[in-house]
Amino acid sequence: MLIGDVARRSGVSARMLRHYESLGLVRPTGRTSAGYREYSGEDIRRIFHIESLRSLGLSLRDVGRALDDPAFAPSDLVGDLIRQTRERIANETELLTRLRRIGAAEPVGWEDVLQIVALLQGLGSESAGKRQRAALSSAADVPVDALAEAALSEADPNVAGALRWALAQSGDGALPLLADGLDSPVPEVRRRAVQSIAEIPTGEATTLLRNALASSDAVVRGHAALALGPRGVRDAIPTLIGMIVEGTNDTDAADALSALAGDPASADRIATGLVDRLARGTSGPPARRRLAQALADIPGSTALRALADLSHDEDRGVALTAAYVLERRTAIN
Repeated sequence: MLIGDVARRSGVSARMLRHYESLGLVRPTGRTSAGYREYSGEDIRRIFHIESLRSLGLSLRDVGRALDDPAFAPSDLVGDLIRQTRERIANETELLTRLRRIGAAEPVGWEDVLQIVALLQGLGSESAGKRQRAALSSAADVPVDALAEAALSEADPNVAGALRWALAQSGDGALPLLADGLDSPVPEVRRRAVQSIAEIPTGEATTLLRNALASSDAVVRGHAALALGPRGVRDAIPTLIGMIVEGTNDTDAADALSALAGDPASADRIATGLVDRLARGTSGPPARRRLAQALADIPGSTALRALADLSHDEDRGVALTAAYVLERRTAIN
């Protein structure tokens, strides 16, 4: 079969067939009396083998090795191809994400595009200082999903704080990604997600925080409760009381209860909850002392009676703490 016929039937151009020949990949078995290349059936099968291997991403050099080297190990090469393909997909995905973010920012001109690219590169920098500067300057210029992803992965506390500030300026736009972060299998991502949501002062953020009170992660529950207290959400009261008993951010938890206690109905519920934990008799002296301190800012007779009882506690430290709180409240009143 002449080269033109082979090209038509195989889909490989005559120019490429000559290139294969120059590389020694496939040589026509014979020549016609006029000197034209003539391909045999075996030659054509080899051409199809070459095209099949090229479709897997093999270079022409590797194709030649695969066809001619008896010691060639296809499993090794396939493993390399898998790794290279994954890297290429990751790079292409990263590029696609960057392009989508630039498009979402609706740049007016190329100066806007270049500014967004610079900020995105800053957020991905290895330098914590550059990441922080990018976060502080990006609230109005970078799509919120880029800020959210950066916040969920940021380990440096200063940069993380800057990213949370930037997210707080963006409203509810980042909440879907942050909500996904609450369900992450990685504890640190869950913590960063709830901390970021806590900085967003919107009703939708409050709803997410309220839902987070049911999380199986105690850290998530705690951060959610601490944020909900100042927002007047009573559902946070049991978690806050539990934090005081356990000694987990107990000072912050007491402050959150104090903020909630500005509402009389909440104050009664808080006092009842604190007294209930005391009545169980399962709290040791350190926990009772923390409960006494928490009762200091809870108005009402229930809290006063509980403090009076604690002023006679068998543990001297608890009794002194309760007596001091009672004295201070009496002086204020």
